[in-house]
Amino acid sequence: MVSVSLVDSAAPLTADVIVVATVSTGDGVALADGAGAVDAALGGALPDALRAVEATGKADEAIKIPTLGRAGAPLIIASGLGKAAPGTLDPEAVRRAVGTALRGVQSARRVAVAIGSGSDPELVGAICDGALLGSYRFTKYKPTAQQNALRRVDIAVPDPAHAGARAAIRRSRIVIDAVNNTRDLVNTPANHLNPVTFAAYAREQGEAAGLAVEVLDERALKRGGFGGILAVGGGSGTPPRLVRLSYAPARSRARVALVGKGITFDTGGLDLKQAAMGDMKSDMAGAAAVIESVIAAARLRLPISVTATVPMAENAVSGSSYRPSDILVMRDGRTVEVDNTDAEGRLILADAILRACEDSPDYLIETATLTGGQVIALGHGTTGVMGSDAFRDRVVAAGSAAGESLWPMPLPPRLRTVLESPVADVVNLPKDRAASMLVAGTFLAGFVPDGLDWVHLDIAGPAFLKSASGYNPQGGTGAIVRTIVASLTDLAEN
Repeated sequence: MVSVSLVDSAAPLTADVIVVATVSTGDGVALADGAGAVDAALGGALPDALRAVEATGKADEAIKIPTLGRAGAPLIIASGLGKAAPGTLDPEAVRRAVGTALRGVQSARRVAVAIGSGSDPELVGAICDGALLGSYRFTKYKPTAQQNALRRVDIAVPDPAHAGARAAIRRSRIVIDAVNNTRDLVNTPANHLNPVTFAAYAREQGEAAGLAVEVLDERALKRGGFGGILAVGGGSGTPPRLVRLSYAPARSRARVALVGKGITFDTGGLDLKQAAMGDMKSDMAGAAAVIESVIAAARLRLPISVTATVPMAENAVSGSSYRPSDILVMRDGRTVEVDNTDAEGRLILADAILRACEDSPDYLIETATLTGGQVIALGHGTTGVMGSDAFRDRVVAAGSAAGESLWPMPLPPRLRTVLESPVADVVNLPKDRAASMLVAGTFLAGFVPDGLDWVHLDIAGPAFLKSASGYNPQGGTGAIVRTIVASLTDLAEN
């Protein structure tokens, strides 16, 4: 595990690697605030060295400069912040720059970061975030691979005893642990993570965090009338589960329900997927995010009650698979016509939302890798956000401040008509595929009680990347955990 410490910026930095930041200006590359002492140790030669190797200071640029024994580390990494005036330090740009630098570190055991000239908690937290996110490696199934050697990251600040800065590191440690645990779960293949083992993980981790844990097996699901979860999981040799994790502090300012889609592998069912099926181990990213978020809320001791309701199933193909034209009876007795078995996420989420809302929460936050329409509309870097307008915008603001990219989307009332069925109360997927992200959100909205502040976060693109970028590795990113925890914190404090 990588430790993060504050060190005195007035003292010489000693490490295997020192990370500084650069900015892209109209006059070329420039050193960002905080690099002065490092440059002085090199006799003021660092800007010339950067220009010699044609550094630009753009985002995601990490330039390695050997010090030839002239500084307290053999190597300096100059990581770009993008276009900004020297002295301007945007926390997310810093987070990304530090993460980019740390992704390129292989054999160093100790890294020092010299960015910024104060002890600002927001900046310290961003540096810590970037270091912990960028140093992540998933090597569980590569026993012969070289393990990450990094053990310590030092952040240079004027006052290492600054209470706010120290608190920022503690918070960052908890939140990024949740993000990286989510990454681990998303990267784990379905032959190792199925509904039964996923539920066992949730129980183990939840109980270790002091949460109340309830796991419904297939018999309990049948008694409870969870027709959507049972249908979707019926084709798999591994039966479905519904997990409930509850954090209830003594003095709670609000009650929040979290719901996350837990499809441990999605073949598409009888409407078999035609491409990229190997990526479908990531279809439980929403479930992983809410499990880790409620654990983080407990570790942060937020004065807010949080219950995660997590449906888990494998959408597989067999003689017991559910079929197009089947009519399912959901937990509240409503019927759903199945037009397409690859629109399974909304079916298990509907049952879970119904159960979560039986607790009469004040707010509902639900997330899922739900639609290809999200990727088409917003790409792999931005989450689509739908729900009740005011709460939707509040979650977008909290997530944006935490460094994640979110975009508010509407749920036009006219879309309700495309979900009408001639044989059931509603159809899971209309024939017209237009506005598919919004149609999915509209389907889910139909299972949310009137008047409840709620939000749906579609993370189909951001949850799993084909190539590394910034502080995100290839594969699972841990998307939306920071947004959920930031939203819970906002609800607890305001």
